[in-house]
Amino acid sequence: MKPAIRIPAPTVLLIALVAFVTAMDNTIVVAAAPTIGRDLGLSVTVLQWLSIAYLLPYAGLLLLAGTLVDRFGERRTLLTGLAAFAVFAVLAGVAGTAGLLIAARVGQGCGAALIVPATMSLVRTRLPQSARATGAAVWTAALAAALALGPWLGGVLAEYASWRWIFAAALPFVLPAMLLAPEDDDPGGAVRVRPAPAVVVTSGLVLVVGAVVLRGVPGTGAAPLLAGGAGVAVLWWFVRLERRATAPLVPRPLVADRPFLLINVVASLWGVGIGGVVFFTPLRYQDGLGLSPQAAALPLVLVAVALIVTAPFVPRALRRMGPQWTIAGGLVLVAAGLCWLAVVDHLPGLGSRLGGLLVIGLGSACTTPLTALALDRADAAMAGAASGVLTASRELAGAFGVALFGLTLSVAGYRAGLLAAAVLQLAAAGLTFFALRSRSPTAAPVPPFVHH
Repeated sequence: MKPAIRIPAPTVLLIALVAFVTAMDNTIVVAAAPTIGRDLGLSVTVLQWLSIAYLLPYAGLLLLAGTLVDRFGERRTLLTGLAAFAVFAVLAGVAGTAGLLIAARVGQGCGAALIVPATMSLVRTRLPQSARATGAAVWTAALAAALALGPWLGGVLAEYASWRWIFAAALPFVLPAMLLAPEDDDPGGAVRVRPAPAVVVTSGLVLVVGAVVLRGVPGTGAAPLLAGGAGVAVLWWFVRLERRATAPLVPRPLVADRPFLLINVVASLWGVGIGGVVFFTPLRYQDGLGLSPQAAALPLVLVAVALIVTAPFVPRALRRMGPQWTIAGGLVLVAAGLCWLAVVDHLPGLGSRLGGLLVIGLGSACTTPLTALALDRADAAMAGAASGVLTASRELAGAFGVALFGLTLSVAGYRAGLLAAAVLQLAAAGLTFFALRSRSPTAAPVPPFVHH
């Protein structure tokens, strides 16, 4: 008889809380965005920054946060991030202007950048090999729940209370997570922390994404071109800094690992395609179909339900078809679901859209092993840095997805945005076969670790 697997319950609960609250803090905004816009007099262009202002610092500072985990330990990094996240959540709830609200969202993104790498590192360092699949499944379920409940909860609060309460909703999850933060067995190492490159890369990302957003605003003249050019120059500067650095933010073994980088690209293409759809769909259904904030958010629940129901069957698909065909097939299904939504976009009501939404969720479930495949290529000494790179690419993809979908929406409409997102899924499906061509011979079996 095999010995029972001992699973540290506090660590697993902490993983669930962090996964849920950091994902919910972005998804809860989408259904409430029109209400926020009406209350504060914001245009759709400004509303995009409610999501982008959270995701960009989240993505840009994750590279630094990964080294902070390796330098100062998981507990100190986690507690600092959770405290910042809570403080800025309160400030967002009391903000009376767009500037203050967006600044608070930036602060929440900075807090999330510390929280997530520290927690993902716990999966590798605090769970035994036999329990990592359970930790991965808990992370998957928590993220899927945030995808479903976040928009719905945001819609309920905006419709029946006030949009200000959507930010306070994070506190019941943050405070218990602080109590569950484990003591560090190893409080850190001699890893060098370099904040300047992180500030440089984040500034470059803000300029590039800002240029995309401005491109869809009439009358901005040469501003998008200037901002984009400046952003590219700053990002190039970051690359040069990293090449000369003795302790780069992204460890050179990770940069040299081609499958690790390509897996990140595949996951990012999925994120770019889906990020804008998630943000703009509730807006579309409120404005186009006349639905209430709560009702307009319910379609995203179907995506999450399909993901949750399908995820337990993904390991079986991996064993039978291998990761290449499983993930590529999932991406093709996501593309098919997006095309479905585009074809029926002119029809009234939600009924004709349900099938497409379910197919998107099913296909997304099949892509969940991407993160675990990448993490298995990093040794324990680089767990924090690898987690930072993986999550940074995911959140950056979400920010670019919102900006690019917003640009497409302003130029060609919602249907064109769906079709563009479908093309990105097909490109990711093709790239999957190159990304997973070779794997580490010592890699552990891959659990369905979600990357959303």
